[in-house]
Amino acid sequence: MAGGITDTGELYSPYVGLVYMFNLIVGTGALTMPKAFATAGWLVSLVLLMFLGFMSYMTTTFVVEAMAAANAQLRWKRMEKRKEDDEDEDSSSGVSDSDVLLQDGYERAETRPILSVQRRGSPNIFEITERVEMGQMASMFFNKVGVNLFYFCIIIYLYGDLAIYAAAVPVSLMQVTCSATGNHSCSVGDGTKYNDTDKCWGPIRRIDAYRLYLAAFTLLLGPFTFFNVQKTKYLQIMTSLMRWIAFILMIILALIRISKGQAEGHPSMAQLSGIRNLFGVCVYSFMCQHSLPSLITPISKKKHVNKLVLLDYILILAFYSLLSFTAIYCFRNDTLMDMYTLNFTNCKIINVAFIRYFLGLFPVFTISTNFPIIAVTLRNNWKTLFHREGGTYPWVVDRIVFPAITLIPPVLVAFCTHDLESLVGITGAYAGNGIQYLIPAFLAYCSRKDTQLVFGSGTVNKHLSPFRHTFWIVFVLIWGFSCFVFVTANIVLSESKL
Repeated sequence: MAGGITDTGELYSPYVGLVYMFNLIVGTGALTMPKAFATAGWLVSLVLLMFLGFMSYMTTTFVVEAMAAANAQLRWKRMEKRKEDDEDEDSSSGVSDSDVLLQDGYERAETRPILSVQRRGSPNIFEITERVEMGQMASMFFNKVGVNLFYFCIIIYLYGDLAIYAAAVPVSLMQVTCSATGNHSCSVGDGTKYNDTDKCWGPIRRIDAYRLYLAAFTLLLGPFTFFNVQKTKYLQIMTSLMRWIAFILMIILALIRISKGQAEGHPSMAQLSGIRNLFGVCVYSFMCQHSLPSLITPISKKKHVNKLVLLDYILILAFYSLLSFTAIYCFRNDTLMDMYTLNFTNCKIINVAFIRYFLGLFPVFTISTNFPIIAVTLRNNWKTLFHREGGTYPWVVDRIVFPAITLIPPVLVAFCTHDLESLVGITGAYAGNGIQYLIPAFLAYCSRKDTQLVFGSGTVNKHLSPFRHTFWIVFVLIWGFSCFVFVTANIVLSESKL
């Protein structure tokens, strides 16, 4: 994510790619979706979920198109470089103007297409064979201001991600351990409302327990920010397996409770006050654009990649709908927890202790493995943002300052609040909005402009988005900026009523 071209890795089939994308998208955001559904109403939630899924699919095809354009330009530059080298061997004369390689994106507007390259019309030139991360595409197609704005958006999103992770683990531990002791054993999810000032163990309040867990979480996982960590294949398999077991268990348990006539939920059709958080949660829950180069490039056959992605989004929509609808009809609105897994730690819901603790502590296992990886990614983005060609960082800046500015802000946010629904909502509504809508739309527009400039107007990108008309780009941009205004106005109005 920090930019640059990386190894493609081992190739896999399109259907394996479908599974990987499903696993990437269906993550922590899905656990906060049931409560967001309940607060916004089932009809509003379903309509908004389907619309945002469609918008996310559209911008995903924009990113795939930009990846193909980036691959074509890199391939063309290498061909031109080889051509120049061959000419240098045959003649000592200078290189003609028509052979000069294109420079940065903001200089391309003054450069004419090189008509001598006849092979530019070949469909293979747009084949996606090299993994070009979003940071590298931004450097290729945006000007300097655009590149800096891209990194700013990515960094804010990653900060939000880390704050959500840093709060989710202590919240789960607090809810499970505080409810497993004292006179309120097994009472999580039974409708009992606790204040942060309520007792947990002896004189220790719930908020104190939360902050103790947060401190332990920071001390255990924070040091990884100062080193390099890498997600292993086996770790990915383990976390994916645990995620699927947890999600399937929750759906089955909710369906069993509904079928037995024990359902307590009576969700409303629409509550406009809940749309703000629902919007952020849905955007966050469809987030995959920043990781598409890692997912799409290793797919062995990319001829029908857009149809494959569409199938993925349909499956994810169905899954989110099933999870959320079973939740809002199984549990009363006021008993749904920010972290849906905690609703299943109540003895009345499931009397098997192992399953209760597995679901209650599920976020602890999966999020703890992702936190160091996201932290290192954020640290590397900071380094890339301030990096200058040929320059190096002093040891203190490289090993202390960058890790510190990566770790401290999200931990402070988590220390101040553990309202996961709001954290997910704000992260999705602002930084997620930029990454999922605005950046892909600008990438599609700028890559199309550059492709026409370099290869001529008659060249067609074989991975051109189905939404190829400029109207769709304008529509996404208007929607993205409107969302910023709507969410900000909603927050201001909500605060003014308090």
